[in-house]
Amino acid sequence: MMAKSDALTEICAMLDTYGGRDKVMKALCYAAKLMSGLYVSSNADKSKKFAIFSSKISGARATLRLIDDIPMLKYTLEYGWGQKEPDRAMSVLGVIANFVDHLYYPIEKICWLIEHKLLNVTNPTKWDTLSSVFWVSSIYLNLMRTMRMVALIEHHKQCVSSQKSDSSAAMEKLINNQRMEVISVIRLSLDLIQAGSTLPKGYLWGGKLETWHVGLVGTLSAFIGIYQYFAKKKMAK
Repeated sequence: MMAKSDALTEICAMLDTYGGRDKVMKALCYAAKLMSGLYVSSNADKSKKFAIFSSKISGARATLRLIDDIPMLKYTLEYGWGQKEPDRAMSVLGVIANFVDHLYYPIEKICWLIEHKLLNVTNPTKWDTLSSVFWVSSIYLNLMRTMRMVALIEHHKQCVSSQKSDSSAAMEKLINNQRMEVISVIRLSLDLIQAGSTLPKGYLWGGKLETWHVGLVGTLSAFIGIYQYFAKKKMAK
């Protein structure tokens, strides 16, 4: 009973946060998209219901992102020029990623206004394409940062292992951190596949993935994100 109570407490703690709630909504959104794609040939009515559910959850996530600018601005000001990063490459990638995100957020808002017919433009497709380009760019930059971090941790591991003093605790911490970064590489790679699929045909793999492909990729990414949330909390303890 205690184990069940602890699990429920952890789940509620996650759902009490914006990031945790978004992870669960992402999982629901793409799991429904996956089911919609799987049922598209065998049961059109069920496929449509799953598609509607996925669309509504996706819309709710997009609406909640409308207020992300202020937290992003706070993070960017605290990040500065990346002085706390372990090397210059990480700093440069971090600054560029923040700049891209600050361009992406207002573009996404314009797309939201267009979608809900609150703003009239001559070519809404161009705004969708622009949003996809910045989405892909943001994920790619964060993927490069994470891969760089994996390499830096590997270098630190070699330094620690060469020391004569007992360094088992330090090595264990580095291994756990590196494992978490590798998982982030996998998650970001899945996100990149998903984002690239929203580009127009002829760009990367835009338009080439079927609905169930996108649903599967998004679902895997979402559950990896949920796993990382709990794993990081456990590591912090």
